[in-house]
Amino acid sequence: MGGFTRQHAVVGVSDACIATHPSDMAIAMRALDAVVETVKADGTKRSIPMADFHRLPGETPHIETTLEPGEVITAVVLPPPIGGKHVYKKVRDRASYAFALVSVGAIIQPDGTGRVAVGGVAHKPWRVEEADAELRKGAKSAAAVLMAEARPTEQNRFKIDLVERTLGAVMMEARG
Repeated sequence: MGGFTRQHAVVGVSDACIATHPSDMAIAMRALDAVVETVKADGTKRSIPMADFHRLPGETPHIETTLEPGEVITAVVLPPPIGGKHVYKKVRDRASYAFALVSVGAIIQPDGTGRVAVGGVAHKPWRVEEADAELRKGAKSAAAVLMAEARPTEQNRFKIDLVERTLGAVMMEARG
């Protein structure tokens, strides 16, 4: 795909779509392991982990979630707090009303373990659980796992380094 790609995704992309997911809240909900509760037209209820709720574009970028026709969201359930320091940072071109170039939502425990989800880089809230295991080693190690499948353009290649720097800032804030 050509054109202006600065805002576009670098991971989870397909030849059909390189758009990024615009939500800030979904990034935090992914880090928190939220669950989406739904009901179908026939009354059947489902609980969908946030990890499974958003889809990657593949050849059907117009289908963004795993919701079925006629299915509606009735609740979003956040699990009980797990402790640690919860931090969210959003990097954008302007100070207000702009989508994230990169955002990081993380829960960092006192021992350095935790969870991390990233926004502004994929078609859905991006979390690679193997990156969580790398948090103790530092932002560089965790970001390398998060961005391992990156397919950047020349205009958005900076996002890979920006993820590492933003995660580093999140981890510093969490340590106090």
